[in-house]
Amino acid sequence: MKYFVTGVAGFIGFHLARVLLDAGHEVRGFDALTPYYDPSLKVARLARLEGSSSFSFVQSMLEDRDALDRSIDEFEPEIIVHLAAQAGVRYSIDHPDTYVQSNLVGTFNILEAARRVKPRHLLFASTSSVYGGNEKTPFSEVDSSHQPVSLYAATKKAGEVMSHSYSHLFDIPTTCFRFFTVYGPWGRPDMALFKFVDRIERAEPIEVYGNGEMSRDFTYIEDLVHAIKLLADVVPSKGAPAGGSSSIDSLSTVAPWRVVNIAGGRPVGLMAFVEAVERSLGREAVKIMLPMQPGDVRTTSADPRLLKMLTGYEPSTPVGEGVARFVEWYREYRRAG
Repeated sequence: MKYFVTGVAGFIGFHLARVLLDAGHEVRGFDALTPYYDPSLKVARLARLEGSSSFSFVQSMLEDRDALDRSIDEFEPEIIVHLAAQAGVRYSIDHPDTYVQSNLVGTFNILEAARRVKPRHLLFASTSSVYGGNEKTPFSEVDSSHQPVSLYAATKKAGEVMSHSYSHLFDIPTTCFRFFTVYGPWGRPDMALFKFVDRIERAEPIEVYGNGEMSRDFTYIEDLVHAIKLLADVVPSKGAPAGGSSSIDSLSTVAPWRVVNIAGGRPVGLMAFVEAVERSLGREAVKIMLPMQPGDVRTTSADPRLLKMLTGYEPSTPVGEGVARFVEWYREYRRAG
């Protein structure tokens, strides 16, 4: 199978491409290597992929429609996995224009390409942040997601809605994933786990937001990409629920389109997460307790039943185990650098 993966030098894109290549698929990666965080980490990820003869790479912005179209037309993918995006809730407050360009214009360009090449399946990365002000937990795919509390979440919700319209109009089978706090080796430096480990290793204090009273449905990276690989084979058909209990199925009634949570449905308190980091590092952190930040939510919790119904799979890696694997990678990466 031929997979076109945007954001291939990113945290999730790298892991997904590696799994696909190991399974014998052909992968064309597309990434701009933007300096949102240190590009050297992206280059190091790419170097791991470029050893495979089944991998090819194009460096360009999603907003460069000509470059994107040329790359897709030349490769003729059977499956498009659109992971590239401007990430980060807090960054979106001060840099809204980058979210409009990458997450809206870039996604539009992907949808136009899919309209033309008609892939077997289009997969789009969304986020649990779209649940926003929804106070009902766990978050189910059929719940309202019309109250995003950050521009980042709003652009991702817009991407979902845009993809639904294209799926309906042009019969493009589409699955949108909602990710929940993904973590693990090769993770982004702007995310909490990387920051915590880096600062504790340097004997610097860590900042704990929400006074430590928040909780997150942490999802280990290997669990996530395994779920994506399984869902790639679950191609939506308009109006045909996949399992016995269609009340939990988000399948559209007017398009071959579905949205799926990818998480285990086991939220962990922030302080318990910090304690897992401390155990793995063998040292206690100096903590600066801070209030909630604009755009943050207090709790994320996924209903994993639809994922289980569609694939028979549910993420289950314990946080303590996943954090320990990250710490091992972090120390090796720093020594190598």
